[in-house]
Amino acid sequence: MDPHLLRTYITVARLASFSEAARALGYTQSAVSQHIAALENDLGLPLLGRRPVIPTPAGERLLEHAGSLLLRLDAARADLARFSAAPRQTLTLAAAPLALRPGTLAVLPASGVTLRTLPRDEVPAAVATGAADLGLVDGLVAPSDPLRLPDVAPLTAARVAEEPLAVVLPAGHPLARRAGLRLADLVDARWLDAPHAGFPIDLLRTVQGGAAGHGFRTALLYEGTDTCILAALTAAGHGLTLLPVSFASASAGAVAVPLSAPRLAHRIELLHIGAEPPAHAAEFVGRLRA
Repeated sequence: MDPHLLRTYITVARLASFSEAARALGYTQSAVSQHIAALENDLGLPLLGRRPVIPTPAGERLLEHAGSLLLRLDAARADLARFSAAPRQTLTLAAAPLALRPGTLAVLPASGVTLRTLPRDEVPAAVATGAADLGLVDGLVAPSDPLRLPDVAPLTAARVAEEPLAVVLPAGHPLARRAGLRLADLVDARWLDAPHAGFPIDLLRTVQGGAAGHGFRTALLYEGTDTCILAALTAAGHGLTLLPVSFASASAGAVAVPLSAPRLAHRIELLHIGAEPPAHAAEFVGRLRA
């Protein structure tokens, strides 16, 4: 399966137009049509309807595979490029917002660093494809369990930190003086849905064992990455949120109550390609692990 044809197919399917795909890719419309025809001939299946331009059932199934296939190819190219590339002096770190603890920021080199804040599910791909030298990714796990990472490349993951969680409430909330809170007791509360700065509502439903669409009503959707704003929204009464304890008291007027059940921890892991981190990142990695 030719990856060039596959990229063309993904673009046509995404834009639902041969002409728009041609403009996006810098090809002629005739070339795009030829790519799609060649891919369909290779697979022996029609992949796209023409009026309108939508994937067939077989085309939909191919889209499920296509992204991971191309990502794997990009990761392999980036990995092999390291053998011929000149040693780098600068460090690019991709990190999910909640993976950037104060201690991590304190050990960053004084110069020569590019820090990219990305959604947590984009960090492994950034490292795999060479867009970042290192990645810091986070998630909710049972204590001491590793994170479940996508199989995008032979990434090495190492534990950086693990800490408890807290429910963040306004200071005047009736539950603010509790010694601990169970997530099961808060399913009917109004929550902030913060997929990047905190945790998405669907994840709270999953860890609580609830069905999608049940419990944890969204009071406000926050699509930013600033955890201070997230805590401030809670302090202002816009909804509850769940945060690691080191982030939970980031705003005056908010109270952090430890999560007592279920037993979950916030885990941060360092990602890099290969068995050892890049040589120019070794000092930072050593400080981070210390």
